[in-house]
Amino acid sequence: MITIIAAIAKNNALGKNNDLIWHLPADLKRFKKVTSGHHILMGRNTFESIGKPLPNRTSIIITRNNEYLKDGCLIANSVEEAIDLTDKKDAFIIGGAQIYKETLAKNLADRLDITIVHHDFEADVFFPEIDMNIWKEISRENFMADEKNKYDYSFVSYIRK
Repeated sequence: MITIIAAIAKNNALGKNNDLIWHLPADLKRFKKVTSGHHILMGRNTFESIGKPLPNRTSIIITRNNEYLKDGCLIANSVEEAIDLTDKKDAFIIGGAQIYKETLAKNLADRLDITIVHHDFEADVFFPEIDMNIWKEISRENFMADEKNKYDYSFVSYIRK
């Protein structure tokens, strides 16, 4: 199963200046729990913003640069090639915006695992609109802001109809 996992704002904002806009520890904890032990597929810019392979996961970097190499990572030149490197096991597309857009446009994902941050943010990259003619919401957990998490947020899962 190929799952897109993302944290997006109410206005679909993803990030600004190749960085996250908000700090939401609950989302980071959930991301670690959900993706541990699996393949994570990401664009080169997303990898470079993280800076290193994440522990207990197989990192696959998607880049058009045939010379690009990173220790501890697999390299693919397309989303499809990255998916092939997973041997069709459970894998997570973790960004960035261009990779999300391409994956959705080519109908390569089976599931969306979205954290919605209930706030609008200024951003320079955005998550594509989720087409409810294609996706069906199957679960939602709502949380209020607290001392660790500055914004209200929801964990929402969708499957392809």
